[in-house]
Amino acid sequence: MREFFILWMERIINVVIVLGAICVLLGGIAMMFNPQGGILPGLAVWVVGSIYLILLGGMIYLGLGIYNNTRRTAEAVERLAGRS
Repeated sequence: MREFFILWMERIINVVIVLGAICVLLGGIAMMFNPQGGILPGLAVWVVGSIYLILLGGMIYLGLGIYNNTRRTAEAVERLAGRS
């Protein structure tokens, strides 16, 4: 059951990152065509939004990677303990 939740959490994270990228793209375009905005604020939205998504996604996937490595290490230790 645990694997089910981890798998679906990964899928939900993928969807959230893609939706975030679409929002950053559309937000930058909206800022560029806004009368109080302009090209530079629109580019700033793209740059800052991209950095945010990269950091957010990287930290989340780092946590999932730590979970997977811990699980694999525990399985390997159990196999080694069974040999003795």
